[in-house]
Amino acid sequence: MKAISSMATKAVLGALAEEAARSGHPRLDIESIGGVDAAERVRAGEDVDLVFLADSALRRLAEERHVEPETVTPLVLSQVAVAVPGESAAAAVPAGPAFPDAESLRAAVTAATRIGYSTGPSGTAFLEMLTAWGVIDDVRDRLVQARPGLPVAQLLRDREVDLGLQQLSELAGAPGIRILGTLPPDCAIDTVFSGAVSRSSQSPNDALAVLQSFASAASRRTIERLHFAQAG
Repeated sequence: MKAISSMATKAVLGALAEEAARSGHPRLDIESIGGVDAAERVRAGEDVDLVFLADSALRRLAEERHVEPETVTPLVLSQVAVAVPGESAAAAVPAGPAFPDAESLRAAVTAATRIGYSTGPSGTAFLEMLTAWGVIDDVRDRLVQARPGLPVAQLLRDREVDLGLQQLSELAGAPGIRILGTLPPDCAIDTVFSGAVSRSSQSPNDALAVLQSFASAASRRTIERLHFAQAG
């Protein structure tokens, strides 16, 4: 079977697919790309069995009848984290937030020379936060949005930005960066990623069984090991 997903969930979905296969489910090959591109390929009729995207994007596909609406299943919750360039071979994940509160984060953002952020729901939420703070016009020329499929970690590693915000799961383990922590609780950006059976699936029952295994309680340890929380 085949699936398509956004980059943010590449590692966790790969691990869950391996566990499902060991439990007797069909093997699932997952292509992970930028979420915007993934949604467009599904709209264009991509031949896949399962689709994994941010919940809001997936529900739009369900409304458009590209995935089976009754199969939309929340799987994982991802937090946005803050990172800076570093020298580590694989970025460690510190416990707790990068800053004590939203005011401290705002000060760091407005002091940064170049600020990297991602596409998709988390990037949109970050821009909305800057607008709510009243600083969007002050920092607009310093914002660098990573192209779809390009991790913010690469912008940091290449020194194209000196402060970066992206899903923690995409920053964890990346070389050449230092993760400061997640966003403070009073301005946290959390995204739920969900899965659904594609209307183009030739094996919808098998696809649904795999999806249900991903959402089971048995998957919690793997999900948390890869820096997500189980949704629902």
